[in-house]
Amino acid sequence: MIPYGKHTVGEADIAAVVEVLQHQFLTQGEQVPKFEQMLQAYCQVKYALAVNSGTSALHVACLALGVGEGDIVWTSPISFVASANCALYCGADIDFVDIDPATRNLCIEQLQQKLQRALKHNRLPKAIVVVHYAGLSCDMAAIRTLTQRYDIALIEDASHALGGSYCNAAVGSCQYSDITVTSFHPVKSITTAEGGALLTNDNALYEQAVLFAKHGVTRDPAKMSGHNHGPWYYQQVELGYNYRMSDLHAALGCSQLSQLDDFISARRNIARYYLNALAELPLHLPAASDTSAWHLFAVELTQHCRHDVYRKLQQAGIGVNVHYIPIHLQPYYQKLGFKKGYFPKAEAFYESALTLPMYPGLQPEEQSKVIEQLSNILNT
Repeated sequence: MIPYGKHTVGEADIAAVVEVLQHQFLTQGEQVPKFEQMLQAYCQVKYALAVNSGTSALHVACLALGVGEGDIVWTSPISFVASANCALYCGADIDFVDIDPATRNLCIEQLQQKLQRALKHNRLPKAIVVVHYAGLSCDMAAIRTLTQRYDIALIEDASHALGGSYCNAAVGSCQYSDITVTSFHPVKSITTAEGGALLTNDNALYEQAVLFAKHGVTRDPAKMSGHNHGPWYYQQVELGYNYRMSDLHAALGCSQLSQLDDFISARRNIARYYLNALAELPLHLPAASDTSAWHLFAVELTQHCRHDVYRKLQQAGIGVNVHYIPIHLQPYYQKLGFKKGYFPKAEAFYESALTLPMYPGLQPEEQSKVIEQLSNILNT
């Protein structure tokens, strides 16, 4: 079976993890700070906080921004549920902005219209989680222009986009956002097995995020109250969580991050081959891009039944997938009052979307098999 996504782990990655296993610290040693420093340098950002998942990073981002009861957070309906759940974790309400069919990202025109309606009803969001679907950055400059007059915080959900760029800067540089979060799940740009990171240029946000990710505990005398009992002393000053990354995971991350540019180059080559080879088939293809991290290669069927095509490809040993079921159609969100028809562009995309295999280790003969099998199915 050729999977839709797959991690790429080599001998250097394995050696990095084994080295940690052979030393004293498995959790909070030298590797986590080293990984954070490497992320800062790669993303051209001042602060990086490594955590145990992208979901944790989203939660901490909302907490650091003060999202809570009575607030509203907006995001895209075409994402994994974590992009919306993070607001609910904080007691806030969630709403969505429909997508632009050309990019599959949040639609700037829809955002502008929704902001105007929200202003009239005094229901502006506290924050927007801007999802870079499949690795292609949203138009962050345009989004910042629309939102800055309302003092709306912007969180870039770059779980798909590490290694990509926007306006000649690395995704994660927070040029036009308050916080960027990313994920190191095995099928992402790099992996730490499980893990994520929060990136920001704001020291106050970073310090709050660190507290929330590490039990709300500090050893900094300036943040404590009362008498300092000694060098062993710490205080809990926030209700935090145990979202820390271990040294084992960070060691793998350090090794993987040193290979990221090669991984992204391989993904872009695979994307270019798909775009050329599939151009004459009855498909709507993703927009060509030399700045995308190409986490996913999602096509849209224009004439065929998605279920039939999916089944036949699976039977041929090709592990296609679908990304994503619109969040507002999930039963939990339906209970919150969302209904089918609320975000028609996202729903239309879901009805025809199919994710083809895309990962750095995809071999030319495997990609050729995907293309051949898909062509045969669509031409019969």
